[in-house]
Amino acid sequence: MAQGKEGFEGVEWRIRVADGSSEVLVPAPGLVRKAWLAIQGMISGFTMRVWKFLKKAWDMGVNDPRKVIHCIKVGLALTVVSLFYFMRPLYEGVGGNAMWAVMTVVVVIEPTVGGTIYKCLNRVFGTLLAGFLALGIHWIASQSGERFEPIVVGASVFLLASAATFSRLIPSAKSLFDYGALIFILTFSFVAISGYRVDKLLNLAHQRLSTIMIGTSLCIIVIMLVCPIWSGQELHSLIVRNMDKLADSMEGCITQYFNQSGECTNKEQVDKKLQGYKCVLSSKASEESMANFARWEPSHGRFNFRHPWKQYLKVGASMRSCAYCLEALSSCINSENQASELVKKHLSNSCLKVSSSSSRVIREVAESAKTMKKSSNTELLIGEMNAAVQELQNDLKSLSNLLNPSPTPENKNLEAPMEAKAETVPIMEIIPVVTLSSILIEFSVRVEVLVDTVEELANLAEFKIHDDKSKQRKLNDKIAPDEEETDGTMKALQRV
Repeated sequence: MAQGKEGFEGVEWRIRVADGSSEVLVPAPGLVRKAWLAIQGMISGFTMRVWKFLKKAWDMGVNDPRKVIHCIKVGLALTVVSLFYFMRPLYEGVGGNAMWAVMTVVVVIEPTVGGTIYKCLNRVFGTLLAGFLALGIHWIASQSGERFEPIVVGASVFLLASAATFSRLIPSAKSLFDYGALIFILTFSFVAISGYRVDKLLNLAHQRLSTIMIGTSLCIIVIMLVCPIWSGQELHSLIVRNMDKLADSMEGCITQYFNQSGECTNKEQVDKKLQGYKCVLSSKASEESMANFARWEPSHGRFNFRHPWKQYLKVGASMRSCAYCLEALSSCINSENQASELVKKHLSNSCLKVSSSSSRVIREVAESAKTMKKSSNTELLIGEMNAAVQELQNDLKSLSNLLNPSPTPENKNLEAPMEAKAETVPIMEIIPVVTLSSILIEFSVRVEVLVDTVEELANLAEFKIHDDKSKQRKLNDKIAPDEEETDGTMKALQRV
């Protein structure tokens, strides 16, 4: 056996070339092994991608269970509507158009109650209006004779489809009836054109409308009874979260600029707070969509039927105005031209006070919006913020002492101490921190505008008055020492 094996291994394969000689064929070394390793790599890579996808899907479901609930509700609605196919009495009642009920469920069901009701009502009214107009056009066309019938139908499709498309370009109509206009164009064109060849057009329109009514009614029932997600509540929560993010970003920016945080143990969490204002800047589309859907929802929870949803858009616009200031502050922090440590030390205390007081005002109005109760501490906090702004403005005026003083008649005979002369800094090192301080002052002004919009929301929505006396006493105790310190400083300056 060994000799046979050796003889088999000694077999050579030769080929004859053009000049009549022969060459030995030598197989490529490890070709099969390389191919097998490549196949293994492809299989393992595909397996890892599938595993990462499943893990990401699992994490998404754990972080937001409402997405999983929405998927279950879609499956439930489709299962129930499919009974019109499975049960013969129901199938015979709607005829072969039962598939329109299934299609209606697929296209109109949305995660929120407002979104589903918006699409359902738009689909029903768009179908009704288009159906009646198509039947009327069909009757007029049939009375005009076979020669003019296609002309009447074609002209009506052209005019009404063009008018409905133009209505979708009007902003006020687009926000409310965009989907309905689309359904109108689709239904009218389908029914009007089909009527030219279909004899029983009225029966066809009746069956299609019935199935659409069945599908929309089923969607509304499922979306409202099975773990409902209200667009109004989502908008309300989004506004409150954005206010908290705005306050965190303000404190984080100023604290980082003046190096008050020291060594941070959780840098990722701090960076997330610093970038919170970007969520405010990018939330405009979500706010407008939620406000539009919320107007279609019935009264639920603390929100009445005519709740001032448009006012939430004004609050969001005020917050974005504040967020633009934070974006400018972030640019100052990351700028290559930085102020000297002496100038930072001179303004750090007043800048931190403005930042802290502004953040407290934002958090107070956020709490007021969250609980839907008017706060009696807002005016007190605004007064504290304005006092901090005034202190910052006074410190900015005193920056001139850090510059090289020019000789004047008043200070010619005064000999400045050697330490004061050593602490003078060029003006270019003062400009960055002055820019930051001016942005802080502008931010405080915009915070007051935000407070006014929230108070207007409280008046329109009829928030209850909430008087937290214990909290107000704490604020008074906190502000009193600051006022005493300020009075003492002013007296000392007067003595000097």
